[in-house]
Amino acid sequence: MRGWLVAVLDLVFPALCPACGAALGAGRRDPLCGGCWAGIVRIAPPCCGLCGLPLGDVAPATSGAAGVEPAPGVMAGRPRAAEPPTAAPRRGGEDAGAPRCGPCAASPPPYDYGRAAGVYTGPLREALHAFKFRGRRALAGPLAALAAEQCGARLPGDVEALVPVPLAPARERERGYNQAALLAARLGRALGLPVEPRWLARVRPTQAQSELPAAARRDNVRNAFHAAPAVAGRHVVLVDDILTTGATAAACADALRAAGARRIGVLAVARALGVAL
Repeated sequence: MRGWLVAVLDLVFPALCPACGAALGAGRRDPLCGGCWAGIVRIAPPCCGLCGLPLGDVAPATSGAAGVEPAPGVMAGRPRAAEPPTAAPRRGGEDAGAPRCGPCAASPPPYDYGRAAGVYTGPLREALHAFKFRGRRALAGPLAALAAEQCGARLPGDVEALVPVPLAPARERERGYNQAALLAARLGRALGLPVEPRWLARVRPTQAQSELPAAARRDNVRNAFHAAPAVAGRHVVLVDDILTTGATAAACADALRAAGARRIGVLAVARALGVAL
């Protein structure tokens, strides 16, 4: 019945993909069209055990998919060559034998592990822009499904809760929603995990990270977050839309660690390659 109703609505009111503007059709993951869904450059193991940087092949987009462009540091489906995997001290119960990228071996992040579903380029970049800046809330569905499909099986089995990265109250009122909270709600249903948005709060306003160069982002969000006492002894996973320099994730992890979190993961829909974390 639902499929028949969608077909009738598409005939009367043709639905357009918010990422590329094409009509939706076969292979669609509403509201993304089939071409954009297939064209997402997915991240799969082997990855750095700490930050999730892909260390091998990045799954290439479907041949001929519209709007796909190479990500920074990606050529012919491969990421920029990482330094050879290096052993690092065991952290937070993470597998001591998991590979490490060069930057994490030199300076591990304050969280225990990071995962991302796809590369921040092409259709995924356009979909995230529409979701975050153009009010297309319905994109939370396919974006969360992508994260669940690519990363769900790679999360440790003892995760106790998902915690969305909070927006400043003024920015959330202006936008009308927190994109990380919408993603976390969908992910929680898909993965069977509770979502705890009140376990982490933004306690001071910050400039939008996208407006700042990489070097200024850590200072911008330093001490901008506070975690609730309820996180003490818990294994939690931060949820956000994009992992770029990792500055926001690091500041959130610092707050969670200060409140006594036992283990901290980071789960993002997209990862920007060619950007130092």
